[in-house]
Amino acid sequence: MLRLGRCRLEVRLSTLLMIDSLAMTPAQRRRILQECLRAPERHIVVTHGTDTMVETARVLGPMIKDKTVVLTGAMVPYKFGSSDGMFNLGSALSFAQSLPFGVYVAMNGRHFPWGNVRKNRSRGEFEALG
Repeated sequence: MLRLGRCRLEVRLSTLLMIDSLAMTPAQRRRILQECLRAPERHIVVTHGTDTMVETARVLGPMIKDKTVVLTGAMVPYKFGSSDGMFNLGSALSFAQSLPFGVYVAMNGRHFPWGNVRKNRSRGEFEALG
């Protein structure tokens, strides 16, 4: 996706989990947290299934203070074609470079702090809680 999107950022890729986010366990969310904390980078993008992205953000949010971590995904999976995944990934990369330290969810050109976001399943988008 980065190559197809002509990304010119220097990135380091790590694959942690390749599972449906609905099957993710608390231990796997803690693994994501530990990998983010251990990473030397200060700007991190985590691709994640949208069904439980908010839950993972809530695990990371209180613990990550000196990095910018942005979680993103796709409402329409990339493999299905006509996905929002490319746009969301590009937005997340930009947000990771420009937002202050903290944990965010980035979808559809918007970003949300980890404690103020939910997935609105009926509208098929993420929104602020208040």
